[in-house]
Amino acid sequence: MLAGRYPELQGKVALVTGAGRDLGIGAAICRRLASEGCRVVVTDVPSTSATASLSPAEAVSDDVDKVVAGIKAEGGAALGLACDVLAEGDIEAAVAASVESFGSLDILVNNAGIGFLMSPLTETSADDWDKVLGVNLRGAFLATKHAARRMIEQASGGRIINIASQAAKSGFPFAAGYCSSKHGMVGLTRVSAIELGQHDITVNAICPGFVETDLLKDAAKKFGIEFPELVEGMIKPRVAIQRAIQPEEVAHLAVYLASGESEGMTGQSIVLDGGMIY
Repeated sequence: MLAGRYPELQGKVALVTGAGRDLGIGAAICRRLASEGCRVVVTDVPSTSATASLSPAEAVSDDVDKVVAGIKAEGGAALGLACDVLAEGDIEAAVAASVESFGSLDILVNNAGIGFLMSPLTETSADDWDKVLGVNLRGAFLATKHAARRMIEQASGGRIINIASQAAKSGFPFAAGYCSSKHGMVGLTRVSAIELGQHDITVNAICPGFVETDLLKDAAKKFGIEFPELVEGMIKPRVAIQRAIQPEEVAHLAVYLASGESEGMTGQSIVLDGGMIY
């Protein structure tokens, strides 16, 4: 196994949702956990059907395969699964496959999310609202529910880490669904922490600000600007460190929350935004 900073993570099994983008937060978390000796289950919706509900036995996206291959090339252990977090059966199957492949489930990272379906509140469709709330909040609820059941059954504790957003702490215009879903994730984090603490399961959320991912770059293009323009026009004027957060920085915090050093921390929503000015 790989030797990392946190020896207690050696051999632990981590399931990460929405981790199929090679330049995304989920993939960075998978790589960082693997570098600590965790056995990582990399999941995402297959690229062949962004809206289909597929079981983990069906086609896995090319990006998931790429993330898994990269981890294995570095000497880590990883499994790629197709998983639509909107489908409870997919979540149940992913948890079962994690245990079948690696023997346990110790860490869950609820990273799957969508955003940037931006429109004025008065023009936001119910379909867009349901889509964002579904993936971002319902998906996290379902994964937490089934992962927690397994962790309780194992009786060895666990860690659940929710990737929320700075939008869980404040409001942004034209993002009613996104902000509501991330505020809801903070509520889910608090309730889950209260209920699961007796089982030595901690639940915390990370609230990143602007993170330099391909999703953010694609969103900038939808508004007719390139990423450097976004940095100059929106990030530098509002962020104290005058740059975007890197996916690896989110991953470092996620690994800390998975480690023994954070065992007294639960129910918290930690902002990682470079010092955004409100």
